[in-house]
Amino acid sequence: MDIYNRLTIAIDFDGTIVEDAYPKIGKPRIFAFETLTKLQEDGHRLILWTYRSGVRLDEAVEFCKNNGVEFYAVNKSFPEEQFDYTKSRKIHADLFIDDRNIGGILGWGEIYQMLTNAKPHIKPNQKKKGFFGLFR
Repeated sequence: MDIYNRLTIAIDFDGTIVEDAYPKIGKPRIFAFETLTKLQEDGHRLILWTYRSGVRLDEAVEFCKNNGVEFYAVNKSFPEEQFDYTKSRKIHADLFIDDRNIGGILGWGEIYQMLTNAKPHIKPNQKKKGFFGLFR
């Protein structure tokens, strides 16, 4: 991937990465962690951007880590940023992925296709292993 096409992507947790079961952690949404891992491999910076705080936030971060995803930053624009109550909590990102978008959340396969312009392909009588084996 070209360095100029790398994005900073802010991603919500409840209802987006996992099914919404707040304050508990829901089941992972289909292909969420596979897509997040692939986006990181493609060079994108991922920010966990969630309502959660304190222990609930720690649980979400640990859950993601246990599923192979460690975020560039959590609820901030960059790792070193210090929260300042006199400034906006809005973070700087190129894209925001959230289940509360107008129209709701797309499937993670659709999200990956939109971000990469990848087209699924299947050759006749060819079995591909895993979801991302379908993309070029």
